[in-house]
Amino acid sequence: MTPDELASAITAALHAAVAAGQTPLPADAVPADVRVERPRNLAHGDWSTNVAMQLAKKAGQNPRELASVLAQRLAATPGIARADVAGPGFLNITLDAASAGELARTIVEAGPAYGRGDALAGHTVNLEFISANPTGPLHIGHTRWAALGDALRRLLAAAGASVTSEYYINDAGAQMDKFGASIIAKAAGTEVPEGGYPGEYVDDLAAQVLDRQPDLLDLAVADPDAAIGLARDLGYELELAHIRDTLTAFGVSFDVWFSEKSLHESGAVAAAIDRLRAQGHVFEADGAIWLRTTTFGDDKDRVLIRADGVPTYFAADAAYYLSKKDRGFPEKVYMLGADHHGYVNRLKAIAACAGDDPEVNIEVLIGQLINIAGVRMGKRKGNAIYLTDLIEDIGTDPVRYSMARYPADSPLSLDSEEMKRRTNDNPVFYVQYAHARTCNVARLAAGDDVRRQDGFDPALLTHQTEAALLAILGDYPRIVAQAAALREPHRVARYLEDLAARYHKWYDECRVRPAVLDGVTEPVTDLHRTRLWLNDATRQVLANGLDLLGVSAPQQL
Repeated sequence: MTPDELASAITAALHAAVAAGQTPLPADAVPADVRVERPRNLAHGDWSTNVAMQLAKKAGQNPRELASVLAQRLAATPGIARADVAGPGFLNITLDAASAGELARTIVEAGPAYGRGDALAGHTVNLEFISANPTGPLHIGHTRWAALGDALRRLLAAAGASVTSEYYINDAGAQMDKFGASIIAKAAGTEVPEGGYPGEYVDDLAAQVLDRQPDLLDLAVADPDAAIGLARDLGYELELAHIRDTLTAFGVSFDVWFSEKSLHESGAVAAAIDRLRAQGHVFEADGAIWLRTTTFGDDKDRVLIRADGVPTYFAADAAYYLSKKDRGFPEKVYMLGADHHGYVNRLKAIAACAGDDPEVNIEVLIGQLINIAGVRMGKRKGNAIYLTDLIEDIGTDPVRYSMARYPADSPLSLDSEEMKRRTNDNPVFYVQYAHARTCNVARLAAGDDVRRQDGFDPALLTHQTEAALLAILGDYPRIVAQAAALREPHRVARYLEDLAARYHKWYDECRVRPAVLDGVTEPVTDLHRTRLWLNDATRQVLANGLDLLGVSAPQQL
């Protein structure tokens, strides 16, 4: 019996109790979905629900009285061994061994689909993350959002949402011209302009730009503005390609790469201001055009067009929000860096000025700072740590798992040597090792002629470690749905570590392969075969969970 099946059984028991007059609860007050959870203490049963406490007021009954009615009905339900009332009205449910063990076959047969659900079905989400300037390589701060953003994309999809991942390319504004001027300065061997880009990676870009445009320096003398524009465009093309390649190596892909420059060139910025003016939120003062964001909680009104007629970054932000809205995304999730706290209220104010509900149509997630000690820095990097350094020095799997293992809003300090360590105190190794162990068990079992297809008797899974393992396997779909709804991929990582621990304990206590005593191998029985089902079910859930984090599930370590 799966948690969903148990929840349905509880709902059926409620309806039956209403129909039999055992509770004055109105039939239309019976919830369509009943929540079941794992008790913290396994001695309290396999599953627990507080539905009686939630409905007692509507029923005009004491919670324990309503829980007792449900307990009697559930105890007679096939697959349920016992239902007990605890505390103020909790209902603790213990499944019989056969019903609990059936989950192993359910998981194996579902394969990669196990854990995927429809909790967020009907939600259409635009998920924007990283969105770094195309003027340099992705650094350690971007790395955290790359790992978390891609994990959240996978989670949202697994929970049934229609999600589009988007990278906003900040390719407009003065910084792009400074980028072009910096390339020319590097090519000429002169100092980069104030506020430019002195990093050694620009030396490499300058060499590549000169290779494509050998007369660049001559053009810089004859027509400096044209040379800056040319260097800017060529450098942008090269650096954006490098960013894409780096993300591909990190296992991150985007559905949409959206150019900020396109907003200006298409007239979207001007059109956005006209639309916001029609909503009654645009005004003029001191020669500039403003958006009255203070009406919706911002700390000050924001300038859209400066007195010199130049649009602000905020104007592009407003146009970009409206673009997402026009492209059919009622839910917009922005994942921003630690230095963007001030953006939360202003982005929500844009949503409100556009006629949206800022509590529904926009969500802004702020990540905190991160540092990794012990990373070898490349010759081009100076004092910066870039994503390419992390991939080369530590590896994609340890970096992605470590980044996803912690809440985004917590500062993070990691050690590169610990992340690479192949020991059980390294969480990513611990989980991957559990998966590799399940694969090894299956390989060795096959050599002993233990085959799943030859038998399955879930009633045989009676060992306490088997009950604990089955219980956590059954909790996986809830973890996925909860992590997606709360935007917290770290819940999946912590779940996988708990699952790995329970698997390793089961492995130590229960044999899948037949034992050899005095040189004689015991006969293969349904217990061996059924345990192989449980082993393979664990392997599947470990693989599914690691995939949600963008981490590989190796068959050998």
